[in-house]
Amino acid sequence: MVAQTFTVDLNKPLVFQVGHLGEAYQEWVHQPIVSKEGPRFFASNFWEFLTRTVWWVIPLIWLPVVCWFVSASIRMGCTFPEVVPLVFIGILVWTLMEYTLHRFLFHIKTKSYWGNTAHYLLHGCHHKHPMDGLRLVFPPAATAILLVPVWFLVKLISTPSTAPAVFGGGLLGYVMYDVTHYYLHHGQPSSKVPRDLKRYHLNHHFRIQNKGFGITSSLWDKVFGTLPPTKTA
Repeated sequence: MVAQTFTVDLNKPLVFQVGHLGEAYQEWVHQPIVSKEGPRFFASNFWEFLTRTVWWVIPLIWLPVVCWFVSASIRMGCTFPEVVPLVFIGILVWTLMEYTLHRFLFHIKTKSYWGNTAHYLLHGCHHKHPMDGLRLVFPPAATAILLVPVWFLVKLISTPSTAPAVFGGGLLGYVMYDVTHYYLHHGQPSSKVPRDLKRYHLNHHFRIQNKGFGITSSLWDKVFGTLPPTKTA
């Protein structure tokens, strides 16, 4: 099969098709289909189920975990005034991770079969179908797996009593990111700050996809020079 002539059949499961696009994948995946109806990813109902997550599951599952980790630092001797800045440090670190992952991993250029397939699963599907309401937040099972190495990294660079609060703050930052991301696509903000943030994010999807990598804020775009030109915002 010649990669240049391959055509994706949108009526069939997509994941194992997109790899065949080869170098044409980058152009294809950045031509969005604006529909609330998401595509089917897998023929298997089990794997298909794992790719779909309603937004409220994220705070429902992870906010109790955040509370447990933050309270663990208090149980180990940290006072509340000491815990608060640790949580804010965790949130700030998350915003940098959010920006870094989005810019350097989610927007990596691929052309091999498995490279395209992995990228589509990770982020390409979101750019192709940006209004798919069941794939705007990260599946909890995948999040749980990724949290394990992050926790060990935080423990490595923190003290035993401060590590849980920093980790809890980072996890809280993630929850804020995921629910904000959903809201920016499907909410109808009436006040200026969320309205500007929605415009900022949709600009990334529909106008300048190599700028504006921040989701919860434009802080790191300003720091690293990836702020979109004002006239296109």
